[in-house]
Amino acid sequence: MENQTPTPKQSKRQAKKSRAFARHGRIRVQTKASAIWGIFFKVVGLVLGAAVAVSGIAIADLSNTIRTNGIVLAGSTKLSPEDIAGPINMLLVGSDTREGQGEGYGNETSVLADVIILLHVSADRKSATALSFPRDLLVPWPACPSTSIPPGPGYLPQSLGQINATIANGGPGCTLLTVEALTGLKIPHLAMIDFKGVIEMSNAIGGVEVCLTKPIKDQYTFLNLAAGKHVLQGKDALKFLRTRHGVGDGSDLSRISNQQVFLTSLVRKVKSAGVLGNPIYLYSLASAAARNMKLSESLTDVNVMVAMAGALKDVELDKMVFLQVPSRGGLPAPYSGRVAPIYEKANIIFEKLRNDEPLVLAEANAGQGAVIAESPAPSSSPNPSASPNPSALPEGILGTTADTKTCSN
Repeated sequence: MENQTPTPKQSKRQAKKSRAFARHGRIRVQTKASAIWGIFFKVVGLVLGAAVAVSGIAIADLSNTIRTNGIVLAGSTKLSPEDIAGPINMLLVGSDTREGQGEGYGNETSVLADVIILLHVSADRKSATALSFPRDLLVPWPACPSTSIPPGPGYLPQSLGQINATIANGGPGCTLLTVEALTGLKIPHLAMIDFKGVIEMSNAIGGVEVCLTKPIKDQYTFLNLAAGKHVLQGKDALKFLRTRHGVGDGSDLSRISNQQVFLTSLVRKVKSAGVLGNPIYLYSLASAAARNMKLSESLTDVNVMVAMAGALKDVELDKMVFLQVPSRGGLPAPYSGRVAPIYEKANIIFEKLRNDEPLVLAEANAGQGAVIAESPAPSSSPNPSASPNPSALPEGILGTTADTKTCSN
């Protein structure tokens, strides 16, 4: 079709359309102030977007670090935050290995589980228990393949052995299997920390205040503290948690009492500062844990670690119970210097944990290495005629609640 020359009427209509478009599409001149604010918000948006991206990359890197240093447990699977439901059981193992720890820790070549603590959080998130196992406790060993990196030889079952030695040939997963066999609990989560890890974690939380009724001078850990209050972090925190010759009767049972002075104070600090309800702080602590601990596959997601910590947010201090496995010494050779479980009392604790029942102390008893410094005020006037709490644990079980302040002794 040939091009046609528009008629005068068509030209006039097109001119009107052009003028109309130009009039309604007129662009308002931008002021200097609005231009500056526009640039500001764009920059803020870019910074926030970059921060989110960097945080995502950092969390991914941490998860990769956890997987690289992870502990393989039989039947363990990776979890998501949505999977953290029901009771939580986790075993914390403190290794005394000197490998890679630097100087100042002696020449010990063995690898033992210096600290063994079972953490149980109830399904309703209303109570929690931290149960310490004496390192010298004699218990049956189940057969265990190696769970260490690089792999060790593992071992066959034996009728009696010291619980802290389960880590030596089989790794921390074998310590977990031994605790499972002893308690009857399924424990899907495991965390292991060494000397450096304790130092870095204590730094991450900004130190913990402890009190001493008398000076501690321990020539083995080189801890030297005057009586009174101290805020401990770094190497001093590690020395305090390791000392046993400086408190009580110098036994491992006294050391557990002393460790609970530190741990209950730590819990009070975390709760009072609102850390468990602060996602930023929780991710900071989870990141520190990921860098300084070896974790089971179930904990390879930093978000899962944050969700587990958040599970303690609503547990009141008087419902956080710190216990020792009931045990007795005075054993004949070749077991002199070791301790054996008092099964009639220990089994009551284990059964309540299996049934997810709250553990209630008949009375606070800090043990040989500590004393009660300040008991919480009773919620109501005591009733002398009231019968004892039927759900309370038997008398003589060593332990306190997090709201009971204790001092090293």
